Amino acid sequence: MATGKIRQPSKGADGFQSRVATSLNRKLVGAAEKPLTVNTRYGQHTASALMKKSLSTEQRLVTTREVKRPRITQLRDMSEASHHKFSAVDLQRSLFQPFPLEVVFQSYVPHKDYEMPLILRNNDKVPRLVKVMMETSPHFKLVGHNVVWRKVAPGMTSTFRILFTPEENKDYFHQLTCITEREKFIVPIRAIGARAVLDFPDQLHFSICPVNYSTQKTLLIRNVGNREARYRISTESPFSVDPSIGNLGIGEASQVTVEFHPLKIGDHSGSLVVHYDTGEDSCTSLYGSAVDVSVGLKRSFLTIEKTYLTMANCSSVVLHNQSGITAHFQWKAVATRELEDQQKLRLCHRLQRRENEMDSFLKECTGVPTLREHARLLSRSFQNQRAKVQGDSMLFSNDVFTIDPVEGDVLPNSSVEINVIFKPREARVYQQTVYCDISGREARLPLHIKAEGIGPRLRFSLEQLDIGNVFSGSAHSYEVILFNKGAIDAPFSLIPPSTALGSCFTFLPWKGIISPDGLQVIKISFSSTILGKFTEEFRFRVNGSSEPVTLTIRGCVIGPTFHFDVPSLHFGDVSFGFPRTLSCRLTNTSSMPVTFNLRIPGDGNGEHSATSSVLMAGNTHLSRRRGAQGYIRPTEFTITPCRGTIRPQAFLDIQVTLCSNTLKSYKLPLVVDVEGVGKKVSSLLLTARA
Repeated sequence: MATGKIRQPSKGADGFQSRVATSLNRKLVGAAEKPLTVNTRYGQHTASALMKKSLSTEQRLVTTREVKRPRITQLRDMSEASHHKFSAVDLQRSLFQPFPLEVVFQSYVPHKDYEMPLILRNNDKVPRLVKVMMETSPHFKLVGHNVVWRKVAPGMTSTFRILFTPEENKDYFHQLTCITEREKFIVPIRAIGARAVLDFPDQLHFSICPVNYSTQKTLLIRNVGNREARYRISTESPFSVDPSIGNLGIGEASQVTVEFHPLKIGDHSGSLVVHYDTGEDSCTSLYGSAVDVSVGLKRSFLTIEKTYLTMANCSSVVLHNQSGITAHFQWKAVATRELEDQQKLRLCHRLQRRENEMDSFLKECTGVPTLREHARLLSRSFQNQRAKVQGDSMLFSNDVFTIDPVEGDVLPNSSVEINVIFKPREARVYQQTVYCDISGREARLPLHIKAEGIGPRLRFSLEQLDIGNVFSGSAHSYEVILFNKGAIDAPFSLIPPSTALGSCFTFLPWKGIISPDGLQVIKISFSSTILGKFTEEFRFRVNGSSEPVTLTIRGCVIGPTFHFDVPSLHFGDVSFGFPRTLSCRLTNTSSMPVTFNLRIPGDGNGEHSATSSVLMAGNTHLSRRRGAQGYIRPTEFTITPCRGTIRPQAFLDIQVTLCSNTLKSYKLPLVVDVEGVGKKVSSLLLTARA
């Protein structure tokens, strides 16, 4: 059934013409009283404008409100058509105002006739001529003799009728050319075929909403058009729509949810565009304002008590919600969403580089058929990995700190206790900042966490061991106790010393594990031939502790102690060639045996000196003392014994015999060399005169 008016000579048609003429006259008169303005949105469809396509031709015409200027295509010389060469109408306006500006037929039935009036009103203050022309068309024609000039009085109108006979329920286009004494302008003719029209509102306001929170409005939309609606809906952040595609039959309805999820404080606006399969779009203006609401942490700093390694400690912080929304929270490792997106982008770029490298390698191996399937599987794997990265919520994850719960909801006017669990891996101070991304707040809420991990607490029974004087080469043993003052097992091991004297010490045991409140006796053995004072620091590594436990040992390694029973041996005056013997006693006062060697460095190194009896026998032996290098001094002193070993706390009698073969005074030392200790450890003065 046609919704427009079929052309019939009836009272109904006359009534339609009369009502339209009366309405248009009122609109044109009102338009004449105020200047016309150009509508910059002409050609764009709001949702209500598109809904006009579901009206009948009469309904659309009656509801048309705007009076717009026509598009002037040509200016003419007024002196050729009229003796009124001047006009009160400026050149920006036409002498005649058409209404409607566009003749539109819609909601029609094929093979039926429809009429629409076109009214031209004289805008000038003098009578003007006007003529309307239309090219021949099988579907549109001007009714009556309308191609002749008509003279219209000032402010009066002239009505032209357009007849439309459609063959199909589709779109048709044509135009009228209106010629006045000054210009030509075009009046488009358009027939709108069957259309699907969804009754979306022109505007949708969300008013004031919490930031970082989803506010939804559900619309019941109906297809008020005359054909099935196949559509797609698009919008932009912070707005979204669900479902975004659909089909609706004529008169059918469906629900559409529009969501407003602002991430920034302030006013937000956008557009919801419905894309029909006919190529037409309708636009709904969206607006919302975002503010922070009263949700947050009770405190922003959290200090956790000192915690032993392998153990855990827990502290809590309260997340309160004093607003009327259910706030969803997530704990993140980064402060902003931008940093989070950059991390995801870097991961995706890394995966892309790996995929490109793999593609390059596989292209070089084109001769292997099985690699093609392998390449497809790899490409699909990389795509899945990138999708997983993009969809990752990037929740906080850490080996040392655990947040429980890491994600959840806080009901309106309530609070949630967040537990922070600390499990140290090293004995040190930890500082970590985590961020709570919560509904109702633009910025993520920082929580600064400070905690300290402590390792095993080992202590020696004494920090320094002074062993005093020890004899060189003698073996000494000591004991120290290593205590565990902590609450966990303490594995320890000796760090090998790097000094020569440090390697003379032996620790047993040198490694082990001491249980809590336990102890370990460590035996120390020491033997050294390096004389002198020493201070050695021995360090024991403790697993889980950043600092080793140390033991300092001080002492002095001394040689064996012995002495002669006389301060010197005085031979007095001795005769040439007559031996004289003196005795002394060498006593070992140390606790270790002493191996000694006695010598007189100032004595000669030739043959033993000759006695008087030998000298009286002849001087042949004296000649043998003269060599190629000159006179060689004889050995005049004899020591008995000259070497040997004296037991601890024992003594040995020593005899020294002088047989002088030189006329001189003697003043020489008798020195003692001790094996394993050194040369000239001690000496005894020898004096004589021959």
